[in-house]
Amino acid sequence: MIVVSGEVEIFLPACRSLKDKRQVLASLKDRLRSRFEVAVAEVEYQEKWQRARLGLVTVSASAQRAEEVMNRAVRYVEEDLRVQVLDSVVEER
Repeated sequence: MIVVSGEVEIFLPACRSLKDKRQVLASLKDRLRSRFEVAVAEVEYQEKWQRARLGLVTVSASAQRAEEVMNRAVRYVEEDLRVQVLDSVVEER
């Protein structure tokens, strides 16, 4: 069993409140879960309305497949026009 995790720190420039932020993040997390079958959670900056850190994880029998899924998921976040990625890290555990 191979576990690959990732963290993506994002800036949400259009958000003017925690409610705005939570709407964007809920949509983004739902899309990540359904498209890539990864677990996603907001792991830091919960009370900041224009910043978030998302933790992602996937499990597979193949290291290559797990890394591919995680890299595609991170790339998907980078391509989302509602957010700006400040930093991202992917690692095998």
